[in-house]
Amino acid sequence: MNTDFKKGNHLDLPDCDIIYYPKFFSRPKADSYFKDLLTNTAWQQDNIKIFGKVYAQPRLTALYASNDKPYSYSNIIMKPHLFTDMLLDIKSELEKYHPHDFTTCLLNLYRNGRDSNGWHADNEKELGKNPVIASISLGAERTFHLKHNKIPDLKHKMILEHGSLLIMQGETQNMWKHQIPKTAKAVGERINLTFRVIN
Repeated sequence: MNTDFKKGNHLDLPDCDIIYYPKFFSRPKADSYFKDLLTNTAWQQDNIKIFGKVYAQPRLTALYASNDKPYSYSNIIMKPHLFTDMLLDIKSELEKYHPHDFTTCLLNLYRNGRDSNGWHADNEKELGKNPVIASISLGAERTFHLKHNKIPDLKHKMILEHGSLLIMQGETQNMWKHQIPKTAKAVGERINLTFRVIN
């Protein structure tokens, strides 16, 4: 664990509370987590409907939780598997520094640069008002985009590094959208773990 964790970088953006910790996990630990999660996660690929047409979602996903509460987004309803020992270990490390009882983890697997996650906010009703989203990145680096809902020119880009943690809280999900866009660059696999609370 990075001893400088509490010196995370607050993004200098209005109407949000976003903190980025570049090296939350050491390289060996991040490598180990990535390898295990890639192999042992119950990945699935759901269909999404866009303007009346059905497409395979451009990434694989999995949902794990400490309860049986489903999570729904984009007309997809996911039912959780129970947290694995590894996810509980990651959750425990996260909660040592961010004391929040995360109940649920949505995992995304980006297999290459063609996999993506379009503009959205994590503002589903089951997350409650001003949810805390703790996003851990493992594997290949990808660019993370943010844009303000009411100020068209207010945008931000950053690289999410292997072993990093991004905390989004406060008004962030109400005032901003985010995405992981497609890229023509040759990039490897990336796993994103997004811890949240569903009661």
